Amino acid sequence: MWVPWPYTMVAAVVLATAGWLVRPRSRWGTALRPFALEAALVCSLYSLWCIAGKLSVRHAEGAVDRAVWIVDAQAWLHLPSELGWQQAIIDHPAIVQFANLYYAIAHVPAVIIVLLWLFVRHRDDYPAIRNVLALLTGACLVIQLIAVAPPRFLPELGFVDTAHQFGQSVYPQVGTGVNNQMSAMPSLHVGWAVLVAFAAVVASRSRWRWLVLAHPALTCWAVVVTANHWWLDGIVAVAILAAAVAIESRARQALAGVRWRPPAVLVSPLGARRPSPGVDSVVPAGRVIDGDDEALDGLGQPVLVQGGEAQP
Repeated sequence: MWVPWPYTMVAAVVLATAGWLVRPRSRWGTALRPFALEAALVCSLYSLWCIAGKLSVRHAEGAVDRAVWIVDAQAWLHLPSELGWQQAIIDHPAIVQFANLYYAIAHVPAVIIVLLWLFVRHRDDYPAIRNVLALLTGACLVIQLIAVAPPRFLPELGFVDTAHQFGQSVYPQVGTGVNNQMSAMPSLHVGWAVLVAFAAVVASRSRWRWLVLAHPALTCWAVVVTANHWWLDGIVAVAILAAAVAIESRARQALAGVRWRPPAVLVSPLGARRPSPGVDSVVPAGRVIDGDDEALDGLGQPVLVQGGEAQP
């Protein structure tokens, strides 16, 4: 259904190359360069998501056993039964088909739409959300290399593959399609949906922004009733998202606290121009130089400037 990963990887390389080659100071370069570089990053994340799915299918041994362990763990935690939720809608074909479609097509467009919206309308908020998306996706892909079967692979427990039942499956056979069928833990569907809602609520000031919470709610419902994910798949994804937000925030604060010392400038008491290599500036006579910088005395010899006064 979606674009194969080799095409998006090629697109990422082309976009990144174009972004670096375009002149940043030109009119079009100012507008297109950041867009091209960000689009390249999104294409790369999508490609890695697809690649991770194909890699994990080669190590699917124990996937069903891990799924059974999740069933036991959820029973111990007293989480709701996915089977009960599915049985509540299984006799309503219209609802089942809507859930199948929402699972199949909503997650990727929602991420793209919110990234474009942030990039165009809320540029200041875009970098943080972009970084969190990269951290979330990367962490989930690493965990997904350990194969875990989704509920629909346990028909002996009563689960029905609703997508195959109505011919709406994005998985024609094991290991093919958008992603492989053994990457249930954690759920990127849920992680991305919660991130989309988080971004909209944080960046927007509209009173209608809270309606976006319907997206993660519908996503959680859809992945469960279609037997594509366990509750713990979504819970782990949200926990990773929270950690990604905290890490990104701490890293941003740490970088903001770093003091970047400007290049030293050599001056004479008469205000003669003598910038350091690569610096084209003039410092008037008597101007205080930050820190312990060098200046020139009346004979043209370098002296140390401390607190705004030249010291031999």
